Amino acid sequence: MSAPPITGEQRIAEAFAASEGCAALMPYLMGGFPTLTESVRIGEACVRAGADLLELGVPYSDPLADGQVIHAAATHALQAGVSMTGVLEVARALSPGVPVVLMCYANMVLAPGAEAFVQRLARTGACGLIVPDLPLEEAGEVARACEDGGLALVPLVAPTTTPERLRAIGASARGFLYTVSVVGTTGERRALGERVADVVARAKACTGVPVAVGFGIATPEQARQAADAGADGVIVGTRLVRAAGEAPSDPASAVGTIVEELAGALR
Repeated sequence: MSAPPITGEQRIAEAFAASEGCAALMPYLMGGFPTLTESVRIGEACVRAGADLLELGVPYSDPLADGQVIHAAATHALQAGVSMTGVLEVARALSPGVPVVLMCYANMVLAPGAEAFVQRLARTGACGLIVPDLPLEEAGEVARACEDGGLALVPLVAPTTTPERLRAIGASARGFLYTVSVVGTTGERRALGERVADVVARAKACTGVPVAVGFGIATPEQARQAADAGADGVIVGTRLVRAAGEAPSDPASAVGTIVEELAGALR
């Protein structure tokens, strides 16, 4: 009798476990930026440089959680005609080599129906889904679809999340708990907040899955600071998207160089 297939949630767990006591590194890339082809190359460069997982963004016209750099990248991709279909093909191309977690907004999931969307995502080989504007109280349908499809629905918590909500969200988390290090949107910061260790400790006390810290992490030093604060994973986005935009001749190499530096700081 053959063994059951490994689920996306299991692949994520294995990626965190394989980091061998170091914080796992999860670069973010915007699907379709600068182009769909280049975003695949950027993802491949991230993996070669030491990424343990990838967060793949879908361009959206009103990205509530994203700062100026990622919003501009999304606008560029949308103006070039990038759609969900194209981004899912990026996920399909990258998924064999590394767990891919798709980040998109609730309208994209709910408009076609949660079950249909999740099944489509699962067929790409992706492992999880992040929906930053989907509150816990309204996540039931999407959570059930992800559970049925073997995908991890990854929730977010912030420094302002109340203890009661933190416990509820932590209990529902699958794959990992995305822990926002600062109040506000994505973007580079000169320094991580002084409370990052407290934020991580609160999150880890309320969940049984790894805690990954994102928002505001741009440098190897900041990545190391997040890891030293107890984070099981570190997510870096804006710095990498900016690098891709500033190196039009070879964005994959530019992003790969930064990811290699980040990975070195965590190892």
